[in-house]
Amino acid sequence: MDKDLLTRIAEALERLAPPPPGLPDLSSAEAFVWHPGRGALAPVPHVSRVDLALLQGIDSQKAILLENTRRFAARLPANNAMLWGARGMGKSSLVKAVHAVCPPVKLIEIFRDDISTLPVLLGLLRQVPARCLILCDDLSFEREDADYKALKSVLDGGIEGRPDNVLFYATSNRRHLMPRDMMENERSTAINPAEAVEEKVSLSDRFGIWLGFHNGGQEVFFAMVEAYAAAFALPVAEADLRAAAVEWSMTRGGRSGRVAWQFIQDMAGRLGVTLTGAGDLG
Repeated sequence: MDKDLLTRIAEALERLAPPPPGLPDLSSAEAFVWHPGRGALAPVPHVSRVDLALLQGIDSQKAILLENTRRFAARLPANNAMLWGARGMGKSSLVKAVHAVCPPVKLIEIFRDDISTLPVLLGLLRQVPARCLILCDDLSFEREDADYKALKSVLDGGIEGRPDNVLFYATSNRRHLMPRDMMENERSTAINPAEAVEEKVSLSDRFGIWLGFHNGGQEVFFAMVEAYAAAFALPVAEADLRAAAVEWSMTRGGRSGRVAWQFIQDMAGRLGVTLTGAGDLG
């Protein structure tokens, strides 16, 4: 084949190929969403979150995650963290609330379906000076899902190691991220029996911090709704607030933080009060 023709074909293919992602500019916002298709970080003008003080019933989890994040912000050693447990108990809300009180840190959200591109994202963030906290909300893996191997590699650091300026937080309803049959399959295909036992918890075990979230009792639920009511100055007596909260929780079949927040939104609507600057509980 003619050499000039080969050159023209190569140049044409080069023009069709997407340009390599440029160095991200993280000065425009405090939070971003990772879009791997464009190789870009989209700024988030306003983060939907609630104040740290309004998150009730999770004092221990708050203290641990806040201390870890503050160390990271101060350029001290810190651990990746997994927040697991009951739905609606404030796992993702805690991450966002903690981020709000650690202003030097940039919050970057990566969607579960994009976990396989996490190494690409880390490659970009490795080149910037900012401290970056990556959040993957509602992380879990299903049977025949191989993305967990990419996450294991990232948490281990690989050859390059995890960038010093990056921390990874994940939330999940599953304690071990993978369904039991998937973990059993990992064990059955392992060469060494000792490795097989380790595989059952190998993914979640790679997180240095492991925080459990559980549904609270009625007093915790009252603390949640009363904190919200006080923060937004809802004109309602405590006895009436509690009675309405009990009725609401019974219709929802639970007393999670999310149920408490939904109740407050309903109560505020009935009272004609606008919840200015309110976020959402995840």
